[in-house]
Amino acid sequence: MLMDRIALVLTIIGGINWGSVGLFRFDLVAWLFGGQTATVSRVVYTLVGLSALWCVSLLFRSDAITDEEM
Repeated sequence: MLMDRIALVLTIIGGINWGSVGLFRFDLVAWLFGGQTATVSRVVYTLVGLSALWCVSLLFRSDAITDEEM
């Protein structure tokens, strides 16, 4: 499903960003978009958070991905 893939990509981006914050004290999103309080940064942070919530649903789904869906 397209929404699942988009959510996974955004969650991976968020994970990489948090990894860079933890390891290097470097917030890539803030650096790219003008600081943590910049509107674009806040939108990205919000989308990543919503994507993470969406990905929680992936844990509880019982349907398997078939070859036709890919």
